[in-house]
Amino acid sequence: MSEERFGEFVLVRRHERGHVAELVLDRPKAMNAVSTEMARSVAGACAALGEDRGVRVVVLTSSHERAFCVGADLKERNSFSDADLVRQRPVARAAYTGVLQLPVPTIAAVHGFALGGGCELALSCDVIVADRTAVMGLPEVSVGVIPGGGGTQLLPRRVGAARAAELIFTARQVEAGEARELGLVDELVEEGRDRKEALAMASRIAANSPVGLRAAKRALRLGHGLDLAAGLEVEDAAWRSVAFSGDRAEGVAAFNEKRRPEWPGE
Repeated sequence: MSEERFGEFVLVRRHERGHVAELVLDRPKAMNAVSTEMARSVAGACAALGEDRGVRVVVLTSSHERAFCVGADLKERNSFSDADLVRQRPVARAAYTGVLQLPVPTIAAVHGFALGGGCELALSCDVIVADRTAVMGLPEVSVGVIPGGGGTQLLPRRVGAARAAELIFTARQVEAGEARELGLVDELVEEGRDRKEALAMASRIAANSPVGLRAAKRALRLGHGLDLAAGLEVEDAAWRSVAFSGDRAEGVAAFNEKRRPEWPGE
């Protein structure tokens, strides 16, 4: 396993010969509250991972024992002028879109508090694995703003428009069991096992074709919300992008030869 640090508050660990990248939120003294510096580091790490063709899966984790991420750094925000807030907005937004736009499958490993921007970082991932200590919510209206890291768009895509409206308007926090029932969490695991189970899932995913994984994610993301006919055209375009690839040839050959594939990744 190798490690690379992006600024003071973000660490990237590489597992499975570099095919699984673990993006660690590492600002434990502030329960991973997202400051301007931390946002810049998240965006930088995502940009680097997105360009790395060796990465097949990204797992978003936390170094804090009791929190995934408590959202925006409101202590820092309290010192901002209006001009400061305007300047920070694209930096903050780049952190959330950085995770959302990663071209490979992404998994959030959530324990403890995942509130506000922390919840939105998890929502930006394809799959959310949470342990039984997880508490999630978008409390922004209780401090005079709205979810600004994708929450108003991503939450209804998971739980439906009416339930998302109730959660956002009331600013209430949702414990792990209810989060699983609502579909806000995909896998609910025993306390302390969120990271281990997320990495295990990532390992299973990383065994598959890197070309196929990227194309499947592209089809899922671009096709969401389209009518069926348009969605099937998105899928066909993604299929054509892999049908004549080296990965497709290797996958078929390995199946017929009853061996594990050695993906060329092209």
